[in-house]
Amino acid sequence: MEAYTHDEVSTGRSREDIVELALAASTADVWSVDLPTYDVTWGEELPAILGMDPDDPEAVRERLLELIEPLTVAAGNCPVWHNFDLEQCHTTPGGETRWTRFLARAQGSAVTGKAERLVGIATDVTEQRGNTQALADLADRYRLLVEFSPEGICVHQDGELVYVNPTAARFVAAEEPSALLGRPIIDFVSPASVPELLRRVASLRNPGEATEPTEVRLSRLDGGSMLIESVSVRTTWKGKPAYQVIMRDITAQKAAEAALRYQAALVSHVSDAIIGTTSDGMVTSWNPAAERIYGHSENIALGKPVGELVGAPLDPEAVVAEGGVIEAEHRKADGSALTVRVSASPMDRGYVLVCADETARRTAERRYRTVVAALDEGVVVTDANGFVDSANPAAGRILGLPVEAMLGCSPTLFPLYDESGARIPPSEYPLAATRTTGLATNGRVVRARRPDGRWVWLSMSCRPLNPNSAPPHQVVTSFTDITERKAIGEQLEHDATHDPLTNLANRTLVLQRLEEALRRREGRSPACVLFIDLDKFKVINDSLGHGIGDKVLRIAGQRLKNCVRHHDVVGRLGGDEFAVVTFGVEHGKQIQALIDHIRKALTEPITVEGRRLRVDASIGVVTAREDDERSAEDLLRDADVAMYQAKTRGRGRHEFFDVELRERVQRQLRLEQDLRDSVRSGQLWVAYQPVVDLRTCQRVAVEGLLRWNHPAHGPISPSEFIPLAEESDLINLVGGHMLRTATRELARRRLREGVRTSLTVNLSARQLDDESVVDTVSDALRSTGLPPDELCLEITESALMLDPATAADVLTALRGLGVRLAIDDFGTGYSSLAQLWKLPLDTLKIDRSFVAGLDGPDQADAEAIIKGIVTMAHSIGLTVIAEGTENERQVAILRELGCDQAQGFHFGKPAPADEVFGC
Repeated sequence: MEAYTHDEVSTGRSREDIVELALAASTADVWSVDLPTYDVTWGEELPAILGMDPDDPEAVRERLLELIEPLTVAAGNCPVWHNFDLEQCHTTPGGETRWTRFLARAQGSAVTGKAERLVGIATDVTEQRGNTQALADLADRYRLLVEFSPEGICVHQDGELVYVNPTAARFVAAEEPSALLGRPIIDFVSPASVPELLRRVASLRNPGEATEPTEVRLSRLDGGSMLIESVSVRTTWKGKPAYQVIMRDITAQKAAEAALRYQAALVSHVSDAIIGTTSDGMVTSWNPAAERIYGHSENIALGKPVGELVGAPLDPEAVVAEGGVIEAEHRKADGSALTVRVSASPMDRGYVLVCADETARRTAERRYRTVVAALDEGVVVTDANGFVDSANPAAGRILGLPVEAMLGCSPTLFPLYDESGARIPPSEYPLAATRTTGLATNGRVVRARRPDGRWVWLSMSCRPLNPNSAPPHQVVTSFTDITERKAIGEQLEHDATHDPLTNLANRTLVLQRLEEALRRREGRSPACVLFIDLDKFKVINDSLGHGIGDKVLRIAGQRLKNCVRHHDVVGRLGGDEFAVVTFGVEHGKQIQALIDHIRKALTEPITVEGRRLRVDASIGVVTAREDDERSAEDLLRDADVAMYQAKTRGRGRHEFFDVELRERVQRQLRLEQDLRDSVRSGQLWVAYQPVVDLRTCQRVAVEGLLRWNHPAHGPISPSEFIPLAEESDLINLVGGHMLRTATRELARRRLREGVRTSLTVNLSARQLDDESVVDTVSDALRSTGLPPDELCLEITESALMLDPATAADVLTALRGLGVRLAIDDFGTGYSSLAQLWKLPLDTLKIDRSFVAGLDGPDQADAEAIIKGIVTMAHSIGLTVIAEGTENERQVAILRELGCDQAQGFHFGKPAPADEVFGC
C-alpha cells in the first residue's frame, strides 16, 4: 500500500464529492482510501490536523487508517454514494488530546453496488469540543443554581409544564416536581388571573424578552393559595419556543405592607381628629381629620399650642387627670362652634388626643325629636316598668287619645286582637315580649278598638331602647294604621282567588278547596269533580264578539252556581271551561242526576242583546273515594282528560274517567314525547310505493310514506302517530324530516344509478297552515339537488277546503319553486270544479273508496263517478291517479275510463328504498 500527497486526490468524481463534503466543514483537509487495498492519499494539511509529523507519511497513514477504521468497515456493508460522519478522540505523539471529525462518501460501481473507495474530509473540532464541555459545565452550575434557588422556577411549553424546580413544587404543595410535569400551567393560577397571564405570555415574541413583575394568586394542590410576584421570560426548551416563569413568595411582604397601611389608614382615614402634642401642649402631629374638623392645615398646626388651634383652653395633662375623657366646646378656624368629646392618653414624652366631633350627633338628636313628632307613624316609648314614657302626636291621633292622657299609663289600656279576632292576653303583647326578652318584634298585625268605638288595624314593631342593657328593657313601639290597606288586601286576596268576569272561584281556589277536602281523609264523603267545556262557544265569540261572549259566560257561570249546594265549589278555569266540585255524592245515580240538571240548565236559551242563543256542554267526570291517593291537580287533570274524550265522541256528552282512559292518554303522551325524540334517534324511515302509468305499465313516480319503528313498541301505525303529530304541532318536525330524507334518497338514486322516477310527498293541513313550509321545501331541494319538477306535493281535498284562500296563496308560493302539486283523496271533500280551477294544481288523485267500488254491487255508479272525475280533471289539464288499485280487473277498468296513472298493492306495497329501487 502506498501513500500519496494531496495533489493526487481531487480528480474526476472524487473532486465533486469532496466539494460537497467541504461545504459541511470549516477548517479541513481531504483524504481518500481505496478498498480493499487500503491505498491512502491525503492533503498537505492533514498531518497538522492529526498532530502528526508531515515528514513521516507512514505514521500519518497508520494514524489515519486507525481513526477511520469504523468507516472502512461500515463501507463494506453500505450502498455506493453513502455518506458517513464520525468524530474520534486521539492523542498526538506530543501528548496533546485532540478531536477530529471525518466526513466521508463511498464510491464504487453502480452495477455491482459495492463500495470501492472512500473519499472524505478531516476537520479539527477540538476547540468546539472544548466549548461544548465548557457549556456543559456552565449548564451544570446553572442547573444547581435553579434547583436550589429560593425562588420558584418552572418552564411551560404549549401551556404544559416541562420543568419545575423544588421551590416551585413546594409553592403549590406538590410532593415532588415530577408530579407536576405535563399539567397545564393554568391549573395553578386562580381563574381571575388566567386572562392576564395569557396576555402577558402572548406579548413575549423574541427569546430573552421578559414581562414586568406581576402579582399573581397561585392555586395550591391542597386547596389553598399564596400570593407571588411572577416574571415570565421567552426562552426555548429542546429547540422549541417555551416560557420560563420565576416566582417569588411575597406573602410576608404583603402582610407587613398591609399592617403598615392599616396603621397609617387608622390615622389618615379615621373620622376623629388625632393630635400628638409635647408634654407642654405643643402640636407634633395633626391628621387629616383634624384638618377637616378644625379647619387648620397640618403645615400651620405643627409647632403651635393645641389650645390655640381648637379655639379653647385644652390641657392634655388635666384631661388625663380627670379620667381621660371630657366634653368641651371648641371652635373651628372660621369661628363656628363645635361640640367635641376629647380623649387623652400619655405617649412617649407627650400626649395623644382623640377629638370626636359630636356636633352632628347633637344636631341629629334635635332633628330626631322633630321628625318623630312629625311622623304619620305612631311612636310610643315605655319605661322598664311598662308605662308610657313618651308618645308622638301620631300615636294619639291613631289611637284616638290625647298624648297627655297616654303618659304614665299602661298599654293594656288598649285591648288588642289578632287577625282571627281572638283577644291577645296582655302578657303576650309584642311590647311585653320585647320588655322581658329584649328581642325585637317586626310587623305584628293586630287590631285595636279606639275609645270612640272605631276599630283600627295596626302593623306594630317593638325594639329595646338599649339592646345592651339588662331586662326589663325600655321599649320603643312604632305602629302604622293599616286599616285601609287591610281592606284593599282583602279585596286583592279575593281577586287573586276569583275569576274577574264571573266572580266564580278561579283555578287556584278550586284546587285549594279540593285539596283541603282531600286532606280530611278519615270519614270524609266522596268528592266528585266535573270538568265542563261549553260547546259552540267559539262560534258565538267569533261571530258575535267578545262582549256577547262574556255575557254568555257570566250567565252560564251563574246557572252552574244555581245547580249546586252552597258548600259545593263552582269555578271558571279559563276560556269556556268550568269546574264543579261537589261532596257527599254516594252513588252513580246522584252524579247522573247532577249532570242532567247541569246540562238542562245550560241548554236553556240565553237571551243577550235581543239574540236568543243556545249552548251545550261536554262534561268529564271523576270521583275520589276515601282511599283515593290522587291530589287535587290529579283529579282535575283526570276530569279534563274525560271531558276531552267526551268531546271527541261528539258534542253534548259526558264521560267518566277510568284507568283504561288514563292508560290510553298516558300512551298518547309517551308516544308524543317519543315521537319528539324519534327524528334524532333515527326511528323514522321512509317507505316508497310505486305510481304506474296505465298506458305503458311503467313506474313513473314513487310516493314517500313515513314509517315509525318504536324501540319498545315496534312499528307504530301511521293512523296513530300522524294524528298525534298534527295535534301536538310535531307534524312540521317529522314532515320536514320526511321531506329531506325522501328528496335526498331520490337525488342520490338519480345521480348514482340513473333512476328517473318522480317523488310524491304528502303535506298535512297543519303544514299547509304554517308559513315556513315554503322555506322547508326550498331548503330540501337546494340541499339535496333534486330538480323541483321531480317533486310533487300532495294536499288532501279536506285540507284545501278548510281555508281555500290561504291554501291558494301557499300553493302559489310552492308552485313558484317549480314543484308540482296534487290534490289527494279527491271525492271525500266538498270542492267544486270552480274551486279546483282557481288552484295551481297538476294532479288529481281519486280516493280509494271509488276504486274499491269497481268490485262491488254498485260498480256502475263507481264507474260513472270515476269517469266524471277523469273528464272534469282532463278538462282543466290535470293528470288523474287512482289510489288503492288492488287487482288487474280494476286496472283494466281504470285504463278504459281514461285514468292516467294508478297506485296500490297490485303494483307494490310501500317498502324500503332498496327494495323499490334495488340495492
